Amino acid sequence: MEASAVLKGQPIYRRARAVGINPNYWYPVFWADQLKPEEVVSVKIWDSSLAVYRDADGTVHAMADACPHKGVELHKGEVHGNNLVCPYHGWEFDSDGQCVGIPYFPKEQKLPCAQAKSYPTREAYGIVWVFPGLAELAEQQPLPDVPQYGQPGWFMVRIPGHFQAHFSICNENTMDVFHGFLHKDLQGWYEPKLLKLKQDDDGVAAEYQVSYEGFLSKLLGLGTKGSDSATRTVSIHYRYPHYATSLESVSSLYLMRLPIGPTETKSFSLMFLKLPLPQWLLNGPIARVLEKVILNNIFLKFLHQDVEMMESEQRNYSIDPHRNYVEVNPAIIALQRVIVGQYERSGVSHTSSVDASKESSIQPSQEVSNGMLV
Repeated sequence: MEASAVLKGQPIYRRARAVGINPNYWYPVFWADQLKPEEVVSVKIWDSSLAVYRDADGTVHAMADACPHKGVELHKGEVHGNNLVCPYHGWEFDSDGQCVGIPYFPKEQKLPCAQAKSYPTREAYGIVWVFPGLAELAEQQPLPDVPQYGQPGWFMVRIPGHFQAHFSICNENTMDVFHGFLHKDLQGWYEPKLLKLKQDDDGVAAEYQVSYEGFLSKLLGLGTKGSDSATRTVSIHYRYPHYATSLESVSSLYLMRLPIGPTETKSFSLMFLKLPLPQWLLNGPIARVLEKVILNNIFLKFLHQDVEMMESEQRNYSIDPHRNYVEVNPAIIALQRVIVGQYERSGVSHTSSVDASKESSIQPSQEVSNGMLV
């Protein structure tokens, strides 16, 4: 598929930069092993502050980070058993956010009706997840599927990301394989071609052909005998609000996104590799050392280059949100449509200034194959 200018994407571009999230999905908030028993931390999901804590039994809970008494931040408090205690007056709240104790009340005195909003939580893939939307929908919404997690033969690298940019900018960076030019000094990829593209209300699926050579090709075992160059197919699946990408059978990346606010985003990524190394090196204590080496010397170098570009894009957008841009990758337009559509269908916004279904060059449930809409 040849890229071509998509001027029609201007209105949807601006809308994608302005919308919030659909809260009726699971969002990652913390690495599970970094939240110790009886520890409480503050997290944000799209400008909503939450106090997340692990109780004495090891279970994780989340509630609004504001005491219903005086509004003090609950994450500054303490965990007593399974409850969270406000640092100001010692009011104690159970995992449902209900006040169950006030230290200066006589035992026989009735407690006031005071409750902090609580949120469904889960732990999976070494990550703490929170459902910020309608609690009754939490059980209906599955977590992302990560089939390689804990399976032999795969080497996992955790990749944390923190960006001063709107989550749509971050998501476009992941979908846009054409930016290999940025990573040329890291021997990344080159000669990308968009082969297939499909978009529906819930996500975007794209396939790119890319070529590799040099160190990265050797690490992944892509080259053939006598050559370290190779051409492979990269599959990128965005199922709102998270990503799953794969490089044929040698690597898979699961990128879970946490939109913190209009200009701040985090990511919790799990990279799975089929490394051409002996199994004794890929297991046990040595594996953790190898993970840090790969993270610091390869993936974070790529990530830091991406961060610089994304934050630069955000700065210029913030200065002039009405500037016109020329987008040449139809996968980006499709992605913007999904982001806007999910926000508008969530019920958070009922007065959209843009009809997402009319502002994209790619319509729902259509495919692009070999440069043609089918």
